Amino acid sequence: MTISKRLLIIGFVWPEPKSSAAGSRMLQLIEAFMGFDYHITFASACAKTDKAFDLKAIGVQTASIQLNHSSFNDFITELNPQVVLFDRFMIEEQFGWRVADICPNAVRILDTEDLHFLRKGRQLALKAGNSFNDCYLYNDFTKREIASIYRCDLSLIISEEEMCILEGEFEMDPELLLYLPFMLDSLEKEASETLPKFKERTHFITIGNFLHEPNYDAVLYLKETIWPLIRRRLPKSNLHSYGAYATQKVLQLHNEKEGFLIKGFAENVETVMQNARVCLAPLRFGAGLKGKLINAMQNGTPCVMSSIAAEGMFNISETHDCAADDPQTFADKAVKLYQNESEWEFYSEYGFKVINERFNKIDFQKILISKVEGITNQLQRHRHQNFIGQLLQHHTLQSTKYMSKWIEAKNRQNPS
Repeated sequence: MTISKRLLIIGFVWPEPKSSAAGSRMLQLIEAFMGFDYHITFASACAKTDKAFDLKAIGVQTASIQLNHSSFNDFITELNPQVVLFDRFMIEEQFGWRVADICPNAVRILDTEDLHFLRKGRQLALKAGNSFNDCYLYNDFTKREIASIYRCDLSLIISEEEMCILEGEFEMDPELLLYLPFMLDSLEKEASETLPKFKERTHFITIGNFLHEPNYDAVLYLKETIWPLIRRRLPKSNLHSYGAYATQKVLQLHNEKEGFLIKGFAENVETVMQNARVCLAPLRFGAGLKGKLINAMQNGTPCVMSSIAAEGMFNISETHDCAADDPQTFADKAVKLYQNESEWEFYSEYGFKVINERFNKIDFQKILISKVEGITNQLQRHRHQNFIGQLLQHHTLQSTKYMSKWIEAKNRQNPS
């Protein structure tokens, strides 16, 4: 009888696949490990929202944990996982030292989601009105996230572009990294043929969690700069903007006279995406892969996007003809795609091809589990080859460890 391996996932938040690409990514990881007989416990110190996925319904155990609290030590001692996955580097900073202390032989995996330091650097450059360069790449987030990657036995990198940055710019050992994009079901030709066609669709769509700063910036950029250029040429068209957690500043962008409609949370992404003729994604900063483009391609909806939105989605050697950063060029491409049926059909079909060729889940699930089990079988040798990681584990986390202990002691003296 085979004993199931125990995986602990420590989540930054509880997964919300209908709200964010990060939520979908987490469920894909869970599915991959469950498919290879891992018994999974998902724990988080974050409060659940009503949009959180019901993990127990798919056989995942759940637990609420506390930051800076020794109760986590008791929890992980009893669980005794063989593998621990940290959801983003901030979680590794918080809990990594405890995992290393209590379960030193557990394989530690970091799912970066995207490279936060890359996103932050691009945001700083945009805010300063400058082109992105090394001055922005080497920010405080960079030091923290790179250190976290070194401290872990394996880090999951969602974009080929980000793999190039880590291996090239930072000369990181490829053995510490695994390119693992979205893991998706193949799209069967029969299913794609049932999707609404060009003439059955109207209007434009943009979608994304409004709490994610790149998404809010993109919607504001559409409202102020790009949409007026499109609307001038297509005066009867509307832009439907969907996303979870629309704040008052987002709702204030709604203007029916201008055809700029804030629609809020999309309960069924497939329906709203299939109703739209063209998706717009003019992201000006960000990193990783864009869930909105995946949603669009899965539903046969061509997308006009910025170069940052396109990054990692297509083969590096290809320049996607629907990518543009200049507002007027972006608007021109959007109008052409909206009006030209043959071009629309080409990019609709191209999206299916990208999903099937670049994000096939069966291939990447096998690669993931093979890599994890290979490290598990030679863990000490793997760690000996990562001396920088050992050094950082020994020194850097001592400050995190004792700061956490100080906070815990302070909380005991001054309970809220």
